[in-house]
Amino acid sequence: MIKIAVDAMGGDHAPHDVVRGAIEAARQSKGRFEIVLVGDEPTVQSEISHHFHVDDLPLSIIAAKESVDMDELPSVSLKKKDSSIAVMMNMHRDHKVDAVVSAGNTGAVMASALFTLKRIEGVRRPAIGSFLPTEEGQVLLLDVGSNLDSRPQDLLEFGTMGSICFRLLYNNKSPRVGLLSVGQEAVKGNELTLRTHALLEKSKLNFIGNVEGGDILHGVADVVVCDGFIGNVVLKFAESLHGLFKSNLRRLVRKYFFSQIGAFLMQPTFEGIRKVFDYQEYGGAPLLGVQGVVIIGHGKSSPRAIKNAILAAHKMVDARINKHIQDELVALRMMTRAV
Repeated sequence: MIKIAVDAMGGDHAPHDVVRGAIEAARQSKGRFEIVLVGDEPTVQSEISHHFHVDDLPLSIIAAKESVDMDELPSVSLKKKDSSIAVMMNMHRDHKVDAVVSAGNTGAVMASALFTLKRIEGVRRPAIGSFLPTEEGQVLLLDVGSNLDSRPQDLLEFGTMGSICFRLLYNNKSPRVGLLSVGQEAVKGNELTLRTHALLEKSKLNFIGNVEGGDILHGVADVVVCDGFIGNVVLKFAESLHGLFKSNLRRLVRKYFFSQIGAFLMQPTFEGIRKVFDYQEYGGAPLLGVQGVVIIGHGKSSPRAIKNAILAAHKMVDARINKHIQDELVALRMMTRAV
């Protein structure tokens, strides 16, 4: 059975929301996976005791004496050898679990993954990918924060890893890969964009050219590649749309009487729209390029977000995404050297 380690101490609302989300995921397991909660054992056990009918769930606890603060520097967090993050990564490295999930300090999770799990052969820089809603379904945007300064070869690797991930998760034989730029024309962009465009054109990816910021949510591409600085700005902006939609809808409904009647009748529709724009429905962001399955959740992750992050981890393990990334990047590097 697939085992997924969850950082019980990671996140703004840990361990309460993390444990609740893990229990919800365990109830949906149906024998497909087991969840290992990693953290302060008495605290985690106390949280579990608040829930009913948990004895038969595929749920266990592994003790970790330390935790990592949300604002702690990665260099400091690495010194905590018995933190929940470190214990999880060691378990993954030693093949005691098949994936790890954390809504804790992103920098600490990334640093621990790189230090403990190491990079996949052929990867210079791992990338964080985030799924966003579009008119057509979903788009995978990467990198969204792990690399603020990238090389053209890095962005080619991001595109390759993103294409593999999207292909296997969504059964899409040839995902469309776009390069985020200031214009659709190949001659537009900074030096990084221009040089990356040339590499992507020569690759075997289904490269559709440059895409602009306004194209992302229209679904013109399945995978959008950019450096981590730009990607993080885009991600934070996209996440704000959910709150903007909710606040404006609430304000307008209160303002007009007939809107209140209409809102009552339209509740199922509004719920559907809410789910589309709510980042919690997408669980967490996969860290692609390390020798393991690492899902990084939002610091404010609710129980629903934690549950969905665990389900996303299970999908990635089941699809053997890392094995495909390693095989295809090794082939890509050999081809590049031959040229």
